[in-house]
Amino acid sequence: MKKSTLLTTIAFAFIMLLSTNMEAQKFRGLDKSPMDAAIYKASRNAPVMAKVIYSRPQLKGRDLASLAPNNKVWRTGANEAPTITLYEDFKIGGKSVAAGEYSLLTIPGEKEWTIIINKDANAWGAYSYNEANDVVRVTAPVTSGDELEAFSMAFSEGQLNMGWGTTRVSVPFTK
Repeated sequence: MKKSTLLTTIAFAFIMLLSTNMEAQKFRGLDKSPMDAAIYKASRNAPVMAKVIYSRPQLKGRDLASLAPNNKVWRTGANEAPTITLYEDFKIGGKSVAAGEYSLLTIPGEKEWTIIINKDANAWGAYSYNEANDVVRVTAPVTSGDELEAFSMAFSEGQLNMGWGTTRVSVPFTK
């Protein structure tokens, strides 16, 4: 192979490598509703017993009732419906649920929310929600607290706590 052809080939390969590399480093901006996880453990070093993966929409001056309308099935966050993984059998609101992966949906209400554990995991929003696949439905009273800009979930003391705005809902999780 001639020296000039070899140099041309090497130069072309180098340019292609740089252009591919530069393209690969373009990232999307931050999600408007970032993903988060709530993890349930008996203690800091104990194995995970349950995990909820969900997206955290922000109020941004909007009314909670317009984002999570009362008496309608809500995806319980943004984007995909939250996925709840139970690594062992639980009683949720006093009703038995076997270990497994489920979606977690809610029906907000003024005085209480209905919490739904559904077989259809990894669903986008609540658009394909099928009530026939509900594993359990429980109700939990609405309380109030300090203002939360971002929808949030956290496990504490045998409860799954959800909050947004000044609305708070807690669902018992027991063995």
